[in-house]
Amino acid sequence: MILHRSVSVLHFCRPKLLSHFKHSFSSLVGDASLLSPAAGLRLNQPRLRHVRAFGTAWAASAPKQTENDTFFAEEGVSWASIGVSDKVARALSDAGVERPSLVQAACIPAILSGKDVVIAAETGSGKTHGYLVPLIDKLSQAHDSGNAASDENSNPQRKIFLVLCPNIMLCEQVVRMANSLRDSSGQPLLTVTTVGGQQGWPVKEPDVMVSTPAGLLNNIEPEKYRRLEFLRAVKYVVFDEADMLLCGSFQNQIIRLINMLRFDEKLLSRAKGFTPEKPVDLKDDPLLLIDSLDKEDMEGENDSEGEEDSEDDAVIDDLSEKTGAGTGTVKIKERKQWWKLRKIYDRSKQYVFVAATLPVNGKKTAGAVLKRMFPDANWVTGNYLHYHNPRMEQKWIEVSVDTQVETLINAINEGSGSKMLGDGADVSRTMVFANTIEAAEAVSKILSTAGIECYCYHKGCSFDDREKALVGFQEKGGILVCTDAAARGIDIPNVSHVIQADFATSAVDFLHRIGRTARAGKFGRVTSLYTESNRDLVATVRRAGELGEPVETAFSRKRSFRNKLKKQRSFSKSGNASYSEETVRA
Repeated sequence: MILHRSVSVLHFCRPKLLSHFKHSFSSLVGDASLLSPAAGLRLNQPRLRHVRAFGTAWAASAPKQTENDTFFAEEGVSWASIGVSDKVARALSDAGVERPSLVQAACIPAILSGKDVVIAAETGSGKTHGYLVPLIDKLSQAHDSGNAASDENSNPQRKIFLVLCPNIMLCEQVVRMANSLRDSSGQPLLTVTTVGGQQGWPVKEPDVMVSTPAGLLNNIEPEKYRRLEFLRAVKYVVFDEADMLLCGSFQNQIIRLINMLRFDEKLLSRAKGFTPEKPVDLKDDPLLLIDSLDKEDMEGENDSEGEEDSEDDAVIDDLSEKTGAGTGTVKIKERKQWWKLRKIYDRSKQYVFVAATLPVNGKKTAGAVLKRMFPDANWVTGNYLHYHNPRMEQKWIEVSVDTQVETLINAINEGSGSKMLGDGADVSRTMVFANTIEAAEAVSKILSTAGIECYCYHKGCSFDDREKALVGFQEKGGILVCTDAAARGIDIPNVSHVIQADFATSAVDFLHRIGRTARAGKFGRVTSLYTESNRDLVATVRRAGELGEPVETAFSRKRSFRNKLKKQRSFSKSGNASYSEETVRA
């Protein structure tokens, strides 16, 4: 498709088509000045539909729930009824969020109870506020109690709420959402800051820290005392876009952070159980020697449960003997007793994992890793996780090299006339996805040559350019040409149309792309362009939608569509009729 011809932009923009493109697009953009060029629990209701996004401000008055509207919880369910304090409920109301969604009504009580929680729900289901609201509530109450205690000359222990995100743009979005919850004086309920990108370690102690994994590790690993104080202060940890964090390039960083946090818990639990006479001196704390641990020690939890705990205990014993701290004098019998109690050590932190796609097929998928590392976590699962959204109108168009440009322009033009935006939307927003940076740049040049102004968003753009593109697209509407860098987490309200100029290469990317529209209880349109080489892929995806099956069952997490089908066809030709779909998914 466009990727294969990205080297020759002019080849796409044939002169005989340009005047037609300019004319047809004029009705779409209207005033061109509006556009700036781009520099365990399943909800026990019918399938979740029209899920409202909580990433940005939305209409102050929530729409009334109809018979087919299953985004909001039932009429009688309020913030107060699911355990949210009056203070936070008022802040939500002031921000225009009057009622909880189904996903929020399911996950907030579980998080307030202190349990580890996995929130696996489709895009736009309100997951971000689903974890921000209860944890900000818990920390606010601890704050209020601490302020009362400080009046009595006591020094309350510091508590930190940590959110880990895969990129700095998502970090900034979470910070904005957290800061939107304000008290009666107009001040944010808690102090929130970003770590990573251009932001270093905060000078003032914040209540909520939002960071990328690399940004956090770069700031705490070289500074031993900072690391010790930070790990001891963290009480709530959220992994946003958990499937992405637990796989690929982020995995080693995340596993290291998890093991640091859990190692701290085990040290504190053991010290509490075996050294009641006096606390461990900070100068002798084993956490200060964590740099001495090799990769196998820190990633032991990824193996098996038995190996995981015995390795951790060996590390604790080794470090204790090196430092002479408390546990170095514990008898062997007591050490064995600790080993037997390893699965019920006192927990001092709460973990929440959030994802819009969370496959569990295969031992190395994010869902399988979570089930192995956090077997007691509560799972809240959206009813449309991995399924096609019923509020989404999908169109599939096969194209060739000669027809793809004209088809793309026609798709943009047709989508602009859609009445899917709903109340309060006064501009049209279309997102056009390409598979690579080069392809996105080629599409952008093609549209510009055709007289179509657009924004461009991909990792090749500077942070400032990406931020300007998003702000312009949100405020003025228009066309955003992007890669999958814009497919995850970034919440842009009222996107009426998603176009796949290049067809997605994995089920996860496909679901995140189409999840940019039909959000917040609104309708949306998806137009997927594909070539002859994609024909089998498209047929498989469409069949899953027609049969009401999850897309996840058709494709594995890491393998591309093409490789999966190639493997299926190859085995089919070999005549082995006993080869099962489950084997293909493994």
